[in-house]
Amino acid sequence: MSYGATSESVDVVAETSKEAWRDPWSLPLESLDPAQAILFKENVHEEYFRRLRQEDPVHYTPESEFGAYWSITKYNDIVAIDSNHKVFSSHENIVVGDVDPNFKTPMFIAQDPPIHDVQRRAAQPAVAPTQLADLEALIRERVSKILDELPVGEEFNWVDRVSIELTTQMLATLFDFPFEDRHLLPYWSDVATASPSTGRSDITFEERNVVLQECLAYFAKLWQERKGQPRKFDFISLLAHDKETENMLDNPMEFLGNLILLIVGGNDTTRNSMTGGVLQLSRNPDQWEKLKANPELVSNMVSEIIRYQTPLGHMRRTALEDIEFQGKQIKKGDRVVMWYISGNRDDEVIEDADAFKIDRANARRHVSFGFGIHRCMGNRVAEMQLRILWEEALKRFDKIEVVGEPERVLSNFVLGYTHLPVVLHAKQA
Repeated sequence: MSYGATSESVDVVAETSKEAWRDPWSLPLESLDPAQAILFKENVHEEYFRRLRQEDPVHYTPESEFGAYWSITKYNDIVAIDSNHKVFSSHENIVVGDVDPNFKTPMFIAQDPPIHDVQRRAAQPAVAPTQLADLEALIRERVSKILDELPVGEEFNWVDRVSIELTTQMLATLFDFPFEDRHLLPYWSDVATASPSTGRSDITFEERNVVLQECLAYFAKLWQERKGQPRKFDFISLLAHDKETENMLDNPMEFLGNLILLIVGGNDTTRNSMTGGVLQLSRNPDQWEKLKANPELVSNMVSEIIRYQTPLGHMRRTALEDIEFQGKQIKKGDRVVMWYISGNRDDEVIEDADAFKIDRANARRHVSFGFGIHRCMGNRVAEMQLRILWEEALKRFDKIEVVGEPERVLSNFVLGYTHLPVVLHAKQA
């Protein structure tokens, strides 16, 4: 910019620069930084990943607000990285940005074997198939009550009235958490994932950490209660009674880290897929008509919703050694980010990947749940909640009409919603 530029021309240049991120095809390839949280809030991220898949599927970003990192954007490459925990470690961090060095919260998803294995195994029975069978009737009862209390013909926020409330009730059950305080669970989940390490600029690490200490204090009391009671199948009781994890509270930050993992894992994946499904069925009315004509498609549609929404946009690994991968030299210590949201749009593996098709063949072939030892532990719980929601919605509503644009979360990790205005149309008897 010359010193002789007019104020008008300065404004034009500034505005052009400010908006340049919206069109990745106009930017130099080497400068592409897909980890910018604003891309996901504004829903313009897809073109970034389309260009990277086509031109540079293993892409190095040398400078970003998170430092340098690699982007893995194709389905099979993501599977290869995710399945190779001996070279690509999740130790200490699973998001693109660094954690607060003064507030480290170890959790089993951010650990390698053997710690990962024993802690995951301790919590696993809470979401085992036998437990899910027992939970199905309870979930259906709750879904029915929530749907029956919704206003028909009046605008409301689907996120608050359905997605958050249903997943919060499920979380309270999995933790055997005091039901009257269940609103704390999504609050802690939102705070845990809202930090500078995922692109949030409206909250500091210090503010986040104060709230999470409150979470720790609350659960420490529950832990002590469960220790003195017979073993049950909620997360806290299972951890408190397993011989490998019975002393976890002695390391409060590790206890907090695993709480965060289980709360976020049980909240964000299901909650945002519940909202994403409504949005996509509204935008693809032919698919809604297809579902009404054949309700048996619900289970398959659930997998398509989870693929299409991809509720957690990425997971990060750290290279433990120098390695050549797809012709690129990844160095020991490099951040390697697997963009699940991109792998789920890879049309070399998923035919017509940009289309939302509830009858898609092999709909469960997606990377939303990850691969290898870190594959999502609660994937069946998420699928069951979504299936029951849509089975019951079909009985009651002729249409769920989206009447405004969704408001999305500012995050490169949680691909979620804060608001989705809808109007329900009752099914005619």
